[in-house]
Amino acid sequence: MAVVGGLFAVAGLPAYAYSPSETTPNAQFAGTVGAQSVSVAADAITSTAARDGFTATTPEELEQQKAAALAESIASTYSYRDPGPRQAGDDYPFAGQGEGLSPLNYYMGECVDFVAWRLNRDAGYSSAPYKWVWSNLTPGGGSAGSWQSAWEAHGWPVSSTPVAGAVAVTGYDHVAYVKEVLGDGSVLLEEYNYSGYHQYGQRIVPASSVISFLYPPG
Repeated sequence: MAVVGGLFAVAGLPAYAYSPSETTPNAQFAGTVGAQSVSVAADAITSTAARDGFTATTPEELEQQKAAALAESIASTYSYRDPGPRQAGDDYPFAGQGEGLSPLNYYMGECVDFVAWRLNRDAGYSSAPYKWVWSNLTPGGGSAGSWQSAWEAHGWPVSSTPVAGAVAVTGYDHVAYVKEVLGDGSVLLEEYNYSGYHQYGQRIVPASSVISFLYPPG
């Protein structure tokens, strides 16, 4: 009974109250077991665990890889189909006809109306009835700032890779028409209402400066 009571007394102490020097019920066995030593090879001390070089790909990295592969696939398979010889320079038919809506239902002389005209021209619709108008091109809004979201809603290709005939979203509520992709990767743009109010112009910019390229619909 005294031994059991002693065990109970030790178990009841807080962990920090126990000291190795205190007498335990098994003290009579102390010293009967000799001290043991462990030998470690010298090369085991200096060696370090080797890694196999495997790194896990995060879900975000996988999505980025998929998006890059899709853009590359679109650019490599997309074929610009010109319906005929391109007209040099300004061929916008609604220039100087006021500030109302054009037959495309965008405001005449604005960048969006010019680009919508070019999309129609390239699709073979250079006169009424036009294929692409506000109601089936960007029905959610007429400003250039809404064009990319409209493309995405339609499921039409949006890419960082330029192609001739695409729409260049340049920011500052402006879009332009990609006339040509040059050998150094820059793009020749045609546009309205950039260099002057309701005026036609051309400029060369790095492709990397363009927010996105909207490939021709349909």
